[in-house]
Amino acid sequence: MADCYFCGASIPADTKIYRTTLCRSCSNPLKICYNCRFYDPQAPYQCLEHILEPVEDKETANFCEYFTPALRSSSRSSNEEAHQKAVDAFNSLFSD
Repeated sequence: MADCYFCGASIPADTKIYRTTLCRSCSNPLKICYNCRFYDPQAPYQCLEHILEPVEDKETANFCEYFTPALRSSSRSSNEEAHQKAVDAFNSLFSD
């Protein structure tokens, strides 16, 4: 199962996701880079597939042919928590 990036709601495995498909919980688009299994912030254009041009807005529905729902949770709150944890760990290196 995948989760909505915006609200974390579960997306049933049998859901067909098109460019116009919206989350049943928050009404945000589901076919976005952050919901894709190929999204990787460290990869060129933040995508593990060999795309020719970047998708500029990762939170907006797009026409990418490689889109496949991510099986892991990629909700905004999880990303923010992980980021804050990393910042706190870094800052603790320099505290007295």
